Parts: sequence; C-alpha cells; structure tokens
Amino acid sequence: MNTPAARAAAPAPSFDLPEIDAFTRPYWDAAREGALLLRYCAACGRTHHYPREFCPHCWAGEEQVTWRPASGLASLYTWSVVHRNDLPPFGGRVPYVAAVVELAEGPRMMTEVVDCPDPAALRVGMALQVTFRDLAEGVSVPLFRPAPTP
Repeated sequence: MNTPAARAAAPAPSFDLPEIDAFTRPYWDAAREGALLLRYCAACGRTHHYPREFCPHCWAGEEQVTWRPASGLASLYTWSVVHRNDLPPFGGRVPYVAAVVELAEGPRMMTEVVDCPDPAALRVGMALQVTFRDLAEGVSVPLFRPAPTP
C-alpha cells in the first residue's frame, strides 16, 4: 500500500549519472581527460552536439560521422540564474547559472556557467571556455567559465 508513511520511508533519490555505452564512451573518456569532443559529419561538413550516430543536418550515417576535438571556446547565448532548486544535486549549489552556449564550432549546448562571481556581469556573446566538473569516479561533465580577457 502506498501510504504517506510508506512514501516517506523510501530512500532519498540520488541524481542520475550519464549512461556511458560503447557509442558515447569516447565522449566521456575525453571529458574525464579535460577535452570536449563533438560529432563531425564529413558528408555535409557540419558539427553537432549532443552526440548522435547520424548527422541531424543531412541524415548521413555513422560511416560519415566521426568524433573531433572541440576548441573549448564558446559564447554565451542565453542563461538563467537559478536561486531555488530542491532536486539533488542542485539544491546545494544554488544560486547557479544554467545556460546555453554557442560553441565556436557552431552547435549550441546546454550547460552551467561557473567561476563567475557576479552573474550580473554575464552578457549575451560573452566569451567562455570549457572546464570540467567531476561527478563521480571516472565521470566528468563539461561546464563553461568566463574566458580570460586578452
């Protein structure tokens, strides 16, 4: 029976880690080493993200689509400062900046902007560079931080 007492006794949920399979392993292995990989289509010459076995632009198959290292550079496309989130693991990190960045190679990517002490300083088009956060043993995710000014 699913009573309130029974639900309360259930263990607290934990956040999900990415599912690493044979196809996505190169992406996650590179992230663990501090590199961002993107998928590149030789048929149409376009790069895409999130990783897929086919090209979402021209539908070329896996024989035409390969992994390529990204520059790690991006510009801020849009963002939101999150002040409240009760879901693990985010609740302990509020406030944080959820963002979409435009990678130098063209695709846009959902991410988080870190190492920005004043979110009011964020601007559309702001130069960013990739960094990584370790989530668990052997699992790192790409995030972005403001790029140093020249």
